[in-house]
Amino acid sequence: MSISENIKKYRAELPENVKLVAISKTKPNEDILEAYEAGQRIFGENKIQEMTDKWEALPKDIEWHMVGHVQRNKVKYMAPFVGLIHAVDSLKLLKEINKQAKKHERVIKCLLQIKIAEEDSKFGISAEEAEEILTSEAYQKMQNTQVIGLMGMATFTDDENQVKGEFQYLKGVFDKFQQKYPALTELSMGMSGDYKLAVESGSSMVRIGSSIFGERNYN
Repeated sequence: MSISENIKKYRAELPENVKLVAISKTKPNEDILEAYEAGQRIFGENKIQEMTDKWEALPKDIEWHMVGHVQRNKVKYMAPFVGLIHAVDSLKLLKEINKQAKKHERVIKCLLQIKIAEEDSKFGISAEEAEEILTSEAYQKMQNTQVIGLMGMATFTDDENQVKGEFQYLKGVFDKFQQKYPALTELSMGMSGDYKLAVESGSSMVRIGSSIFGERNYN
């Protein structure tokens, strides 16, 4: 199937309230344009430099999401245009995003990344640490960044029960938080291999790459 057919398939399959983030990392601009022509407007990248190059070259109504781990010293490069940062895992990083957003007179939306997987390689913070950020005086004073939800990555395993349990745990955290912090509206969980379980568990945003664009080329 072509990229545009894949986009149409996911759009038809996903519930209306679930946003599709097409993960375009390592993919050339012409692949992104094919998805764009099929109606896709949200694209995710994991390297700031690559995302900035694509932003400069591609249509300006694309909403760019940063889905990878963010280094504080790189925030300034994406501050003029990034639509959503998925993987915020510290108050220090939020402060830097706020500082850079202010320079461009923007409000940058963010998700706090909660560690739900067993693997050490996954980044993220505990639910308790996330709540400390949300209730901190420093965050309350920020005017140029807004936490609009949570993100999590499940363990990379064939054990569906484990993955489902991790997603359901995060949904439980999200529901609890939402009662206290009504600004939280997005729950980003689920990728090519586990998005169906994520949607069943209450995800509002799925991140799909290889199932749309084909396998990645890391050369």
